[in-house]
Amino acid sequence: MTLAPYAMREADSLGRRHPEPPHPYRGAYARDRDRVIHSRAFRRLEAKTQVFTTRYSDHFRNRLTHTLEVAQLARTVAGALSLNADLTEALALVHDIGHPPFGHAGERRMDTLMRGHGDRFDHNLHALRIVEQFEQRYLDFPGLNLTFEVREGIIKHSRDYSPREFPELSEYRLDLRPPLEAQLIDLVDEIAYNTADLDDGFEARLLNLEQMLAGAPLLAESYAEVDRRRQAGRRKLKFNEALKQVLNRLVTDLIETTRSNVTASGAASAEDIRRHPQRLAAFSPSMARGNAELKKFLYAELYDAPALVEERNRSVEALGELFSFYLGSPGKMPSYYAEQARTAAGGPQRVVCDYIAGMTDQFLLRQHREFVRPNG
Repeated sequence: MTLAPYAMREADSLGRRHPEPPHPYRGAYARDRDRVIHSRAFRRLEAKTQVFTTRYSDHFRNRLTHTLEVAQLARTVAGALSLNADLTEALALVHDIGHPPFGHAGERRMDTLMRGHGDRFDHNLHALRIVEQFEQRYLDFPGLNLTFEVREGIIKHSRDYSPREFPELSEYRLDLRPPLEAQLIDLVDEIAYNTADLDDGFEARLLNLEQMLAGAPLLAESYAEVDRRRQAGRRKLKFNEALKQVLNRLVTDLIETTRSNVTASGAASAEDIRRHPQRLAAFSPSMARGNAELKKFLYAELYDAPALVEERNRSVEALGELFSFYLGSPGKMPSYYAEQARTAAGGPQRVVCDYIAGMTDQFLLRQHREFVRPNG
C-alpha cells in the first residue's frame, strides 16, 4: 500500500538501540510486532482482568482479547488513513503489556504503594521496562530491542510527559508529538473498551437494555434506527446491531476527523506531525461528547456495580498485602528478584513492584494464599 506523505516510514526510523542486520522479507516494524506477540508479557495478558474475571464467564474479554480487538481496529484506521499499518499494529499489541494484575484498580493500588516510598507506578513506563530489560530472549542484547518509534509510542501514545519531571525519558523527544500511528492508539483503545464493556455488561446482566438506552445517547440513537427497520427482531440481536453501528460511527468519525485535521495543518511529513502544537488524531467535538457519555455511563453503572467493586476490593487488598510481605521478606521472591532486592541501593520496593506487576491475577492470588494467608 502506498503510504501517505505524513505516515511514518521505516527509512526514517531512528533505529534500534542495538543495531541489527535487516531481515530479508520482514520490515523493522513487522519484526517488532512479532517480537511483542512472542513475548512472555504478551502471553500473560490472557490471565489479566479487563473488567470481568473468569468467575463470571469464559466469554468475557480479558486483557489479551481486548488487545487483539484494539489491534484490529487500529489496523483498520491506519489503512484508511494510509498510515504505516505494521507500526500501528505493533503499538496496539504492546500498549497494555505493562498493566499489573486486576486492571486499572491494580494499577491505582500499585501507584499508591509506590508513592508511599517516594516513587510511582505507571503502566506505560513499566511496559517500556519490560521491552527494554525484563524480556530476555536474545543472545546479543537485553530486552526485545524494538525500534525507537515503538518504544516512543509505548510511553507517548496516551499522554505527554514533562521533560522536567521525567528526565530519564529525554531520548524520546518529549517536547514533540508522537507520529500519527501512535496518536491513534489511545482513541482506538477507548472505542474498543467502551463498546466491549457495554456488550460484556449486558451479557453479565449487570446492565439492562433500558438502562443503557437511557444513559448512553449514542447507543440509543443507533438502537432507535435499528428498531425502526427491524421491529420484530430479537432485542439481543437488535442490541448487537446497534452496538456494531456505534463502533462503526466512532471509527468512521476518528478517520474523517483525523484526515481533516491533518489536511488543515498542512503537514507533509511525519516530522511535521511531530512538530505540530497539538495532536491531530481526534474525534469531532460531537462524537467526542458521545464517547465521553459512554465512558461516564460505564463508570456510573458498570465499573462501580457492587458485585464488581466487592471482588475488585478483595483483589487489590491481596495485592497490597503481598507487596508488604515481599518488602519484609524479599528472599521469598525467585532468586533473580531476591538478589536484585538485596542489592538495590534505594530499597527493595521497585524490585517488588516489578515482580508483582508481571503476575497474572490468579498467580498473585495463589502467592497471597501461600505466603500471607496460608490458613485461609
